[in-house]
Amino acid sequence: MKILGEKVMKNINFDNIDKLYKKLKPALKSKVKELHLLNRYYINEEDIFDYLCINVWENNNNLELCDLVNDILYLDDEVLDNYVAKNIANKLKKEGK
Repeated sequence: MKILGEKVMKNINFDNIDKLYKKLKPALKSKVKELHLLNRYYINEEDIFDYLCINVWENNNNLELCDLVNDILYLDDEVLDNYVAKNIANKLKKEGK
C-alpha cells in the first residue's frame, strides 16, 4: 500500500492510512469479487486502493466515507485494468525481464 501525503489524509479525515484501509476493506473485497467474475484475478484490493488514492482522492477536498465507498464500487474496470497492467509492466521492466 502506498503512503499518502498529509493532504490526502486531511481530506478524508482519517489520521492513519491503515485505519482507512480497514474501514474500506468490505467495499474493496466486493470490488475484487466483481473483478474476479470478469476473469481479472490479478487485480487485488491494494491495487484498487492505490489507484484511487493516487488518481482520485489526492486531488479532492472534503471527502467522506460514503464518497470513498462509491468510488470503489463504481470504479471503471477498464481504467483500473490499464493501471494495474502498466504497473506490472513497469515492475517487470525494473527487474530486467
